[in-house]
Amino acid sequence: MLFKNRTEAGKQLAQALKHYRGKPGVIFPLPRGGVTLGVELARSLEMPIDLVIPRKIGHPTNPEYAICAVTETGDPVCNRWEKERVDPEWLHQAIETERRAARSRRERFLGDKQPLPLECKTAVIVDDGIATGLTMRAAILEIKDRHPARIVLAIPVAPADSVAELEPLVDEVVGLEISDSFLGSVGAYYSDFTQVSDNQVVDMLRMLDSGR
Repeated sequence: MLFKNRTEAGKQLAQALKHYRGKPGVIFPLPRGGVTLGVELARSLEMPIDLVIPRKIGHPTNPEYAICAVTETGDPVCNRWEKERVDPEWLHQAIETERRAARSRRERFLGDKQPLPLECKTAVIVDDGIATGLTMRAAILEIKDRHPARIVLAIPVAPADSVAELEPLVDEVVGLEISDSFLGSVGAYYSDFTQVSDNQVVDMLRMLDSGR
């Protein structure tokens, strides 16, 4: 399956989730790419939107290789084998740096808005795709700590093995392309996978708030 862009993927996910329309829930996209899909879900399912903001921690000698992920408040999620091979003090400092970055990003995107309550509600966590699943695991665990009635993982594309590892953490997985032969990157499943900027995230959320 090939998606034209994130908007199309969001519309297709919304159709797959239509049984949740109008029910008590909150949409939780992962910035930045997931926000495009999250806005489509929020409009279609008539749910408010919040954010869950995981941050990757790259290996000290290869920053592009993520060894951990951390959110604003949740415990870090790490590749155990890699975690044991790096300096603990360096890792502690890196975790705190990225945790502060997550909080700063929330303020940038949502201003002084407080996290939405989740009691008796469904939390729908969405991103534009999953590769290793490290950041998504961190996102799910943060939402679990807020005790929603139900957690739904909504993804256009992901490798089957990553989904299998995440599935026990949620109540339902809604995926459009769960592949045993993953193409190697999420972007390979999109005709247009242009990076979403911080300003675009702010604009999308403001337009949603204003009803446009």
